Amino acid sequence: MMKNRKRYSGSGWGKIILISFAISIVFGFLFDFAVSQIEFAIYPKAPEYAVSVERYSERFNVPEELIWAVIKTESGFNSSAVSDKGAVGLMQLTESTFNEISTQRLKEGLDPGMRYDPDTNIRYGTYYLSYLYARYNNWDAALAAYNGGLGNVDDWVDGNGKLSVNDIPFKETRNYVKKVNRAREKYEDLY
Repeated sequence: MMKNRKRYSGSGWGKIILISFAISIVFGFLFDFAVSQIEFAIYPKAPEYAVSVERYSERFNVPEELIWAVIKTESGFNSSAVSDKGAVGLMQLTESTFNEISTQRLKEGLDPGMRYDPDTNIRYGTYYLSYLYARYNNWDAALAAYNGGLGNVDDWVDGNGKLSVNDIPFKETRNYVKKVNRAREKYEDLY
């Protein structure tokens, strides 16, 4: 004699699969949201500097994402930052570079103490990036010169004025250019 057995239909398993799928989608969205929030925290656009970055990006024809990447890499958004080589501010300007821009290029004659002023620092740093790009017509070479100096980059560029990141002989400068480029890519992706 056969006992009355309850038959299980595929619809029960279908519901389990559907619920599992829905939960996976929800957790996927939550994970993506959490990761993006972490990335926004790591690669911020500090609102107190946004107007300056936008203004000088437009004035000197330097991509905003590049300016944000240089600020992030150079000072981590600390307007009081001072390097072991005496560079100061958001974009880490040395006194000699600041004086050259102030007296010879923009002809403003500003006091070197103005390097700590965020707006002035962003303006001069962005101007300098623009100047370096005009000289080399290559952002990698411009960034290498920003970090390693014009004289060095003049020696590194090939006969066509090009410079490959991997051809930069100074490890610090090579890593700097790579780090700024990675940050720039993140800013382009996030904003």
